[in-house]
Amino acid sequence: MNPWRRAFLRVGLACCALPLIGCGNGSRFHNLDISGADYGRDFALLDPDGNTRRLSEFRGKVVMVFFGFVQCPDVCPTALQRAAAVRRLLGADGERFQIIFITLDPERDLPGVLREYSAAFDANVIGLYDTLEKTRETADAFRIYFRKVPTSFGYTIDHTATSYVYDPEGRLRLAVTHQSTAELIAADVALLLDPLSTTDKETR
Repeated sequence: MNPWRRAFLRVGLACCALPLIGCGNGSRFHNLDISGADYGRDFALLDPDGNTRRLSEFRGKVVMVFFGFVQCPDVCPTALQRAAAVRRLLGADGERFQIIFITLDPERDLPGVLREYSAAFDANVIGLYDTLEKTRETADAFRIYFRKVPTSFGYTIDHTATSYVYDPEGRLRLAVTHQSTAELIAADVALLLDPLSTTDKETR
């Protein structure tokens, strides 16, 4: 089976379990509500300038986190293009929406490569990396699956295609599947940015 098809199937199966945390209880979100999830709390990874960045430093913004790799042929560029589209749809509120791209391929995604790749989608995108060991540790903490898959030209990476969305207080709120649209995500982000949102009140 094609490795990307396996990835899509894996994500679909994982997402079937996620609604047990939040969906089906009157959630106003279009994407999977995983409020209260006990994983993906924070990371400590390097940006292309060598600075350690943490999820906690983006308090006050809605943050979307996606794990992937630069040589990804389809899933990763599609996810990042969609995230950039969400930012545009938000208009002025786009300044309060942060996109984080974490590479699963630090052996090839060197700082300069990561910087150029991230900027190609939106100046807002921050690409992060670390050692392969730290990458594995971070992916496990976020329940992100990945593994190398040999190919005729080297290898590709089979990985979870879910994006995570955090509210302005740094709480994990949404799991976004690869099939979701920029319009639906933007609507959910707008809810998270609204301090008077009924959804926010109910989860505090």
